[in-house]
Amino acid sequence: MRVLVTGGAGFIASTLVDRLVSEGYDVDVVDDLSTGSLANLADARADRSRRFSFHRLDLRSPAITDLVAHRKPEVIYHLAAQADVRVSVARPAFDAEVNILGALNLFQGALAAGTRKVVFASSGGTIYGSPEDLPVREGHPQRPESPYGVAKKAVGDYLHYYREVHGLEYTALALANVYGPRQNPDGEAGVVSIFAGKLLSRERATIFGDGRQTRDFIFVDDVVDAFVRATEKGGGLLVNVGTGVETSVQQLFDVMARLTGSKETAHYAPARLGELARSALDPGRAEIHLGWKPFTSLDEGVGRTLEWFKATRRR
Repeated sequence: MRVLVTGGAGFIASTLVDRLVSEGYDVDVVDDLSTGSLANLADARADRSRRFSFHRLDLRSPAITDLVAHRKPEVIYHLAAQADVRVSVARPAFDAEVNILGALNLFQGALAAGTRKVVFASSGGTIYGSPEDLPVREGHPQRPESPYGVAKKAVGDYLHYYREVHGLEYTALALANVYGPRQNPDGEAGVVSIFAGKLLSRERATIFGDGRQTRDFIFVDDVVDAFVRATEKGGGLLVNVGTGVETSVQQLFDVMARLTGSKETAHYAPARLGELARSALDPGRAEIHLGWKPFTSLDEGVGRTLEWFKATRRR
């Protein structure tokens, strides 16, 4: 089966690409390399079966529509995004260009190609807004509080339109806080990778606020498994991909400090404006419709992430 992965040089998508190539899919990867890295695709590029090809393109370019129409993927996994919430607040038009107009370019190409399905990476941490109940279920009102969240919600609405009017099937996966190997420690979004970089460098990590704010941390391999299962399942649905478990930032730091043998305490800085106090996603629908549930514990996932960072530092 020929498939296409957008944002394929990024953290989550490159891990998905490795899984797809290993399972015999013919994979086209699209990425503009603005945040992704070709180094993340080293394993896929080394595959001798020639089941992999890379296309450097910006989703905002009309060329993306032509590429999809030409390559004719049966399934598209759409993970490319402007994913920085703070950038979306500062530059909402830019965020919409990438995340909404870019998606429409992709979907128009899918129609021309006769693509069967789109599996979309939505954001469980932003589309619901401030949660009324935890863990959040998919029926929770969607009241995003950032342009990034608005864009993710809008793309989900567009997918509903394309399904109802044009017959393009989809599954939207609302992802919790994904962590794991290849995550960039220099960005704002991945607290696990940020803590890993600091702890392994024997530098003092910073916790914003009092550390009691909670998140739903989900390992990247678990997330990739949900994407693969959604290839054939979950049509027309928004599906949470998380653990349903709240873990405080302080608890996360304590686990990582223990695993690295660090005795250094964290530095505490003022809380960031607009940050959610608590977050967790109910994965019940995923178990029913995808046959999926999380399988990697926090200790195991963090341990594997730290080992990857250690190996990267040695190289």
